[in-house]
Amino acid sequence: MSQRIVLLHATPVAMAPVQDAFRRLWPEAEIVNLLDDGLTIDRNKTADLSPELSQRFVALGKYGASMQTDGLLITCSAFGPAIDVLEHDLAIPVLRPNEAMFRAALEEGKHIGMLATFAPAVLTMEKEFETFRAQASSDATLETVVVPDAIDALRRGDAETHNRLIAEYAPRLKHCEVIMLAHFSTSRAREAVEAVVDVPVLAAPDAAVQRMRVLLGA
Repeated sequence: MSQRIVLLHATPVAMAPVQDAFRRLWPEAEIVNLLDDGLTIDRNKTADLSPELSQRFVALGKYGASMQTDGLLITCSAFGPAIDVLEHDLAIPVLRPNEAMFRAALEEGKHIGMLATFAPAVLTMEKEFETFRAQASSDATLETVVVPDAIDALRRGDAETHNRLIAEYAPRLKHCEVIMLAHFSTSRAREAVEAVVDVPVLAAPDAAVQRMRVLLGA
């Protein structure tokens, strides 16, 4: 019997990259998509994650877990404290968007770069990176560059401009040993970034799908 993975999305632009990763890397999995794009809209209005917004996110995650679900994969990186609650409360594997990518980056080197497009997510991501860095007993450092306007272009359906803008900023991290594309949505720019830097470029969707397979023994 296929294992059911619920994908919890807070923005539509995260959906296609992870769906493509499942088609390529784990086509046997049964995928269920849950989307509340109001989460990202409201998250972008405040510097910190509000208790009310966190409660909405947790409620959506618990609804997803109630659907005879084997694993819950979060695709938005701006809700770290809410994901903490889901990890604590749910009996099934709950996978953070960037957990697998962070682990892979820590194996690549000590000077790690990250290209982000959604600024409200950066603080949470940097805290999560620090957690995984400590777990790995690594002295790696993280340098983040936020690319303005790229995610707005993607939301308008202009992936070409999105990818071009990210690639234009990528050389600012060419001195790093590895570069991470911060969000599921930014994975679209991987080829464009690889064309302008000479270091490994990691994207979250592929790493997340492979990690979930391992967690579920698939």
